This record gives sequence, C-alpha cells and structure tokens, in this order.
Amino acid sequence: MAATRVFGACSRALMAAAAKGAASGVKTAAKTAAPKSRGSTALQKMIPVSPQLGKFLGASESSRAGAVKKVWDHIKLHNLQNPTNKREIVCDEKLKTIFNGKDRISFTEIARYLSNHFVKSS
Repeated sequence: MAATRVFGACSRALMAAAAKGAASGVKTAAKTAAPKSRGSTALQKMIPVSPQLGKFLGASESSRAGAVKKVWDHIKLHNLQNPTNKREIVCDEKLKTIFNGKDRISFTEIARYLSNHFVKSS
C-alpha cells in the first residue's frame, strides 16, 4: 500500500480502526447522510426547438440530451458513420436539414449544430 509507505504506522492504526468499525456495523456519517437531490440539469430540461429539429424529432420541445440521443439513434439505424473514420458522420437528407446542409460533420460538431435549434430564453 502506498499509504503505509508515506504515513507508516499511523495509517495502519487508522486502517485497522476503520476495518473494526465496518466489521462491527458502526455507521459513519457518510453512510447515514441522505443523498442530495440534484433536480433538473440543463441537459435534461425540456426546451422548445426550431421547426426543423421539431420535424426531425417529432416533437415541438425536447431536452438537449434527448435530441442528441435521437440524432445518434438515426445515425446508427441508417449506418451513417464513415466506415474508415468512425468520427465522421455522412449526412443524409434528413440530417442535412438540421446540420445546415453539410454533407459530412465530425461527431464532436453534433451538439454545436443542435444548439442553434434550441430557443434561447431571454
């Protein structure tokens, strides 16, 4: 153990005490504390989308994560990844409507192009 080399006997005593507490069923503060509720993050929040993205998704609003997932589902279903370079997406007519008419995009650009389709709140 790296800790025993650094702290010597002190770490052995602490490790033994921790093992003894775990074996006897003693609950620590970390185990008894209630998990914090995280609420809705920006990626999970439902937001109105542009008509082009709405037509692609089949809904007038979507979460950012949900939209990316549907795009990836479409890419996988129609085998649109370049077989020699899996990072490159070959856009079909449906994807071109949401990716500004581009023939090919990198998978890292998907979120950037989709962000243009989410209505900005003021």
